[in-house]
Amino acid sequence: MDITLLGTGSPMPDPKRGGPATLVKAGNTTILVDAGRAVVMRLTAAGTLPIFLNAVLITHLHSDHLTDLNDVITTHYIMSQSETPLHIYGPPRTQEVVDATLAALAPDISYRLAHHPDTLTWQPNVVVTEVQPGMSFSVGEAKILVGKTNHAPVEPTVSFRIEHEGTSVVLGGDGIPCEALDEICKGADGYVQTVLRADLVSLVKNKRFLDILDYHSTVEQAAQTAQRAGVKKLILTHYVPSIQPGQEEEWRALAAAHFSGEIILGDDLTTTSL
Repeated sequence: MDITLLGTGSPMPDPKRGGPATLVKAGNTTILVDAGRAVVMRLTAAGTLPIFLNAVLITHLHSDHLTDLNDVITTHYIMSQSETPLHIYGPPRTQEVVDATLAALAPDISYRLAHHPDTLTWQPNVVVTEVQPGMSFSVGEAKILVGKTNHAPVEPTVSFRIEHEGTSVVLGGDGIPCEALDEICKGADGYVQTVLRADLVSLVKNKRFLDILDYHSTVEQAAQTAQRAGVKKLILTHYVPSIQPGQEEEWRALAAAHFSGEIILGDDLTTTSL
């Protein structure tokens, strides 16, 4: 199983980091988790395209995790040679978001249908499945388990555990530690978690920015979750603030103080194998 951090950024624009998105390749199964800014460009750089995805998993409906879902849908549509479904799994209200996205794309879709009447006779076929914690389902060769996370007041939010041939990775999304997250991470080979540096965030005297401290895991908290759950490899992403050149070991040391396994962090397109 290969894990690629397609986008390691946050809502704050960063010329070097796309928005939150992670690619999981499990055998012949390819899964995109979240669809932040520049995701299709990063997919292309990682050697794949929306048309090759078996599924898109959405952890929650914050805008930075959905910014370029429209691009995933459109690119999948225009590259399809026949009516091909795009499967999206996400928490309740995901259908609402997809419906609104398709409504916004309606003029574009109508132009394409009018321009290619002989070769394009269908509209985008987006199949949405809204999931709840405790559910499980299969995508290609992979089994997916859905867990609960705590990102209040964002509700609901979910995590996904992807299992394939005895190997597993948990995509925790945003949120703070909780028992449900510990449970779904238990014994996982990899755990991908969005993180912030509380010490650096606290230096910015802006109330709205400081508010993010109460619903995102710190580097230390992510490491503690991984240690409690017996995770083998901790994969950090969605850095707030963005990691600056030369700071990598500083971030890694904060996690290593609480986690004895391997720690992965880096720029967009960082890939690790489980």
